[in-house]
Amino acid sequence: MGNEVRSQNDESMGRIVDVIVDGEGKPRAAIIDFGGFLGVGSRKIAVDWKALRFVPSASKRYSIVLALTREQVKAAPEYKDGQPIVILGASGSLEPIP
Repeated sequence: MGNEVRSQNDESMGRIVDVIVDGEGKPRAAIIDFGGFLGVGSRKIAVDWKALRFVPSASKRYSIVLALTREQVKAAPEYKDGQPIVILGASGSLEPIP
């Protein structure tokens, strides 16, 4: 939680603020606080856990890479607590979570 997420082009994509797990306790999606400046104007986006790549920190300046572009994330629906969850998949497709 709170770790920075970067794009494959080394752009800041935001920070992980929550994780959604399935009934077996496996991570299903990460909630990323995307956009804005100092928390103003940011949106929470649910991205598929498979779209994240965890890089050993010794090999890069950052350790979490999102395999999506800023444009794909920007176009995704906002995650809101208590509403149906739609995650942004690794291919850029949207998928509802039951």
